[in-house]
Amino acid sequence: MSAYDVHSHTERLRNRVFSVVTDAVEMPGGEVADRDYMVHVGAVGVVALDGEGRVALVRQYRPAVRQVLWELPAGLIDVPGEALVDAAARELAEEADLVAARWDLLAEVHTTPGCSNEKIRIFLAREVGPKPDSDTYERTHEEADLELHWIDLDEAVTMALSGEITNAACVIGVLGAAQGRARDWKTLRPATDAE
Repeated sequence: MSAYDVHSHTERLRNRVFSVVTDAVEMPGGEVADRDYMVHVGAVGVVALDGEGRVALVRQYRPAVRQVLWELPAGLIDVPGEALVDAAARELAEEADLVAARWDLLAEVHTTPGCSNEKIRIFLAREVGPKPDSDTYERTHEEADLELHWIDLDEAVTMALSGEITNAACVIGVLGAAQGRARDWKTLRPATDAE
């Protein structure tokens, strides 16, 4: 066996979003050590930009940090067989009541690889407009109080760098969008490249 081979894998807890597992992992030198981590279903996030260069950000309460945070419209990859860009479009409609005609892949990020395999795919949505009134979604729990704000992208960058925005996906999405714009969008990947 080589370093980092997994000798055993034990599930400790499971819910609809994640499980907590313990792997017995062989370390360099041959010692085997237990490593606990969270196996996550994955997520998508959306940097939605309007024609005025503003980004759609939501304010959402997060129980784990007991704060209302600035975030991107985002959500879980929890519909079997759904393409990732379609999941992003669904979350944009559900959380921000918006649709977009143009989609690109902005970034793919392991959010906390020291304790989780969670990966979020962040999409750039442009040519944005309101979703049809007939397409309704009832928000519940924390989502019932979501507040949509249109923030100038440069101001959002300042908010990210000053610590006003602390949600990792939002920071990366805002900074990535600013860099993409500075490069005339030439570094964007097709939305279908998301894995």
